[in-house]
Amino acid sequence: MSLNDEILQELKTELLDELVKEEPKRELLSERLAEIRSADIGEVLEELIEEDEELSAALSVLDILSTERAANVLGYLPGESQLEVVGELKDTQVLKLLEEMGSDERVDLFNLLDEDRREALLRRMAHQEREDLKRLAGYEEGTAGAIMTSDYVAIASGMTVSQAMMRVRQTAPDAETVYQLYILDNDGRLIGTMSLRQLMIARPGALVDDIMIKDVISTAVDEAQEEVARIVARYDLLALPVIDAENRMVGIVTHDDAMDVAESEATEDIHKGMSIGQLEDGVSRVSLWSLYRKRVTWLVVLVFANLFSGAGIAHFEDIIAAQVALVFFLPLLIGSGGNAGAQAATLMVRGMATGDVGVKDWSKMLGRELLVAGSLGLTMAIAVAPIGILRAGNEVAIIVSLSMVTIVLFGSLLGMCLPFVLERFKVDPAAASAPLVTTLIDATGVLIYFSIATAILTSL
Repeated sequence: MSLNDEILQELKTELLDELVKEEPKRELLSERLAEIRSADIGEVLEELIEEDEELSAALSVLDILSTERAANVLGYLPGESQLEVVGELKDTQVLKLLEEMGSDERVDLFNLLDEDRREALLRRMAHQEREDLKRLAGYEEGTAGAIMTSDYVAIASGMTVSQAMMRVRQTAPDAETVYQLYILDNDGRLIGTMSLRQLMIARPGALVDDIMIKDVISTAVDEAQEEVARIVARYDLLALPVIDAENRMVGIVTHDDAMDVAESEATEDIHKGMSIGQLEDGVSRVSLWSLYRKRVTWLVVLVFANLFSGAGIAHFEDIIAAQVALVFFLPLLIGSGGNAGAQAATLMVRGMATGDVGVKDWSKMLGRELLVAGSLGLTMAIAVAPIGILRAGNEVAIIVSLSMVTIVLFGSLLGMCLPFVLERFKVDPAAASAPLVTTLIDATGVLIYFSIATAILTSL
């Protein structure tokens, strides 16, 4: 356990021992909290909030912190925990916290509140702050506008370097980042960008228009947030400027917010890939009913889909009775096909998610998968052939080997093609999940295996 982990564990123990209730110890706690990062304090408070009887302890800790630090810590809490905290605070206290939060975090919390609470808070806000909050809260969920912040450093076109430095000093305290600066014309249109380092080493009397970068990478305010995250990652940006339909700059998406989106999208795809609905919260915090509800639908559907496997086996009862040894290899074959199909589906879904693969690449990927899957099937057939010989003789070994090649090839091609088909019909490719692919291959694998067995055994 690291020193920081020890401090966090000790802090939680002290909180549970009513450290926050005695004034001398409150002073000691204040000193200890100053040594710990806000994210780590948020982690401790989240654990306390999850235990209903300890919510008061979490509130006491926030009360000890300065308003700025408390707002920072609050931003690290998940939405459900934020609601529990805010629900115990007066409107005046909530307003102070909102004023200290970054504009993107402020909007996220604001959107979680019920309509009556939002209206009550808006009435108490200053006009400019209220209008900014309403504007940001109005953007559609899942777009660049919903995750951007309006706290950035804007430099007016025509300023000298020394004037721009003064502007940076004035706006830096409230800016999300000062390392990237944006040059706007008189109408607020984005015409250029520059780094703080460029500004610092430039001649004081030089015009920012002469040293700025004019080829600016930006995104539209209604762009999907996963595409925003992809742009930030591709060009390794500290922040991505967001513009409206008239090229006016309305905000920025910072690197950390883009990475949060990437993590969220990856988690969602993984859940879909295992036929699990999107969870509103982390798996450790979501309710048992919600966890059950998100998992049960596809499992029930796939139960009935597996009936086709049973029907296939029943259809070939005569050949099974004549050569019982065939049953021994059935789980091995359909399992191998399912695994190969799940691998291919996962590769395609992830390739589509990262932009590496598109619908136009289908024919190219089909050719590659034919070669790879064929090679995999042959390798697995060679591996299993000796077992077939030892178990039931040459005839069964041939049946098992041919079936292995065919099933693995079919499974891989199905797993590769299904995401493209779903994408073509505007369905999330992540729905080409491992359980769905393996269930389809289970049914078709039975038919392939026993069809080959019937053809070979009846010809002997």
